[in-house]
Amino acid sequence: MRRNLFALPAVAVAAALLLAGCGGSSGGNGSGSTTADPGPETGTITFTGTDNAETYQPVIKAFEAKNPGIKVTYTQIPFDQFNATMQQRLSAKDTGIDVYTVDEPRVSQLAAKGFLTDLSDLDGKVKGSFTKAAYETNHFRDKLWSLPMWNSTQYLFYNKTALAKAKVTPPTADPQQRWTWEQVEAAGRKSMQAGGTKYGLFMEQPEAYYQLQPLAESLGGGSGITGDDALTPAIETDGWKKAMQWYGATFASGLSPRGIGGFQTGPVFSNGDVAFFVGGPWDLKIFGSSKIDWGVAPLPYFQGGKPVTPTGSWSLGINPASKQQGMARKFIEFATLDPAGNLATTSTTTIIPANLDAQKQYTPKMDAFSGAKTVGAAAITAYESEHTAVSRPVSVGYIQFEEVLGKAFADIRNGTNSDQRLQQATQQLNDAWKTIK
Repeated sequence: MRRNLFALPAVAVAAALLLAGCGGSSGGNGSGSTTADPGPETGTITFTGTDNAETYQPVIKAFEAKNPGIKVTYTQIPFDQFNATMQQRLSAKDTGIDVYTVDEPRVSQLAAKGFLTDLSDLDGKVKGSFTKAAYETNHFRDKLWSLPMWNSTQYLFYNKTALAKAKVTPPTADPQQRWTWEQVEAAGRKSMQAGGTKYGLFMEQPEAYYQLQPLAESLGGGSGITGDDALTPAIETDGWKKAMQWYGATFASGLSPRGIGGFQTGPVFSNGDVAFFVGGPWDLKIFGSSKIDWGVAPLPYFQGGKPVTPTGSWSLGINPASKQQGMARKFIEFATLDPAGNLATTSTTTIIPANLDAQKQYTPKMDAFSGAKTVGAAAITAYESEHTAVSRPVSVGYIQFEEVLGKAFADIRNGTNSDQRLQQATQQLNDAWKTIK
């Protein structure tokens, strides 16, 4: 779900752009004021996102049927070009964008720059329709800027055949009996020795904060960001150090593979080369065609620590420069606050709807996504959403944070001393955030 979209040398540039844009968040139409002209009641609105057009056809079709006279035109921008393209177009107050998908950790920066319409009048409805984490992550400076569309979590996928050969009893789907990372490591090594796998453990996104945040959080290390302004690095806590020492060791020992990333990680599991794989709800169907026998269990935690799972996904926001605010609001409310509309956004993709009523209808179906292999996924998803989900930190410096840590994770994975690399990352963040403070 998470990828680093900017090269590290661009950190200072991005920070400078943020500083320049922060002044636009007060007053005028560029502030996203709810008093903006709602525009015409009928016509065509534009919707921009990263997914292919087929993903949104069901919700667009349902919305247009419910709102005669309003048409929705969708435009896809490739994921690796999305943020840079949107930065340019929103900065130029391009009226050709009405609604767009918002990566939730970036809400703060987009709001600070004046790139989102203030939706605070919907606060009450949103608070009662989504999880606490989804509600809070779409806020910045006590205002609501975007509406949650999707949610996510992570699971521990395991190779049943390999574990049976290694005489290892597989983990249960019961969240109350979830395994520790220490158990996973020990079982993974047994699988490498006697189960026929090359590796014991692999993360789908081995250099992404979204997937590695739970390691540090489980050990009490915190999110990595602190301070009243959420612009103080906190990645040298004991929890962060222990988590990254353990993570680096999984690669140094050969438990996890180096040199495999991007879209190459999933096949390592589906081809039977790894005993345990950490992945998301999308994999519940993707792995359905795999020839190996597999199952799903809750995300592990460290012994002596606490269970923590990642959450969050894409939200929908409105461009303040849009001349069709009223129609744009109708669409994003339908796609998020209306359970039927929110479910329609998941018709062609395996992702969890953010609306709680939609979730209640969606999650029971997850057990049958890949037959007996996915039994237990529904209960895991429901439990994690309520008890263990932790959002990524809300900070205007999150983009720089994600970039810096992505590089640090890559270096740690490839053998760099983790304590030294976290110290270096702290200095890089302090330098990048100087221009924001």
